Amino acid sequence: MDRTMTTTKSCMIKPAWTPMTIGLMVLGFVVFWPLGLAMLAYILWGDRFGGMARDARDQWRASPLKGAFDDMTNSAVYARTGNLAFDDYRDRELKRLEEERAKLDAMRAQFDEFLTELRRAKDQEEFDRFMANRNRRPNGDDMTGDMAPA
Repeated sequence: MDRTMTTTKSCMIKPAWTPMTIGLMVLGFVVFWPLGLAMLAYILWGDRFGGMARDARDQWRASPLKGAFDDMTNSAVYARTGNLAFDDYRDRELKRLEEERAKLDAMRAQFDEFLTELRRAKDQEEFDRFMANRNRRPNGDDMTGDMAPA
């Protein structure tokens, strides 16, 4: 890769003491101090970040965990074991558990509706009690109490 290709891929904010980076650092400290600290770290050590990210990517690609994660995400949720009786049993049990989960989700939705209605009824009762107490007050007595001018 030639030098022109690498310079066009670089970011617009260079890790250096420029008016823009200083302004962003000050703004970061004003808004939320860890942002200002991150910008300061970028100004001081930003030229090393690219290499660190590349090293971390290379380490991940060489890691044995990457293969395990890829296998988990690329394969079916449950791979066949080869034992047909066990595989059929597992499929039946998984289907039964999914149906049970659907029933529980429906019951949860009903309970949530019940709680919402209960809260609405309680709010309505409190409002009705407030209106009844308010209507029983004499006409000259208002909510301000002793604060009214004499």
